[in-house]
Amino acid sequence: MATVADAAEQLLYRPEEAAKALRIGRSMVYEEIRLGRLHTVRIGRRRLVPPEYIAQYVELLKREAEATA
Repeated sequence: MATVADAAEQLLYRPEEAAKALRIGRSMVYEEIRLGRLHTVRIGRRRLVPPEYIAQYVELLKREAEATA
């Protein structure tokens, strides 16, 4: 039986899941969060990454790559 989470797009990613989606290491995700390059939301003590923040981070990387080219 499918759950609501299975049927809908994932709304929030744990940092480990964001790392997997970005194909980078978990420690790199936490470093990018610390530097303010990858934004997050907090729910209690949990830090979560909405998919649009992952997309914004990818756009930032693309802009940086274009600037150095």
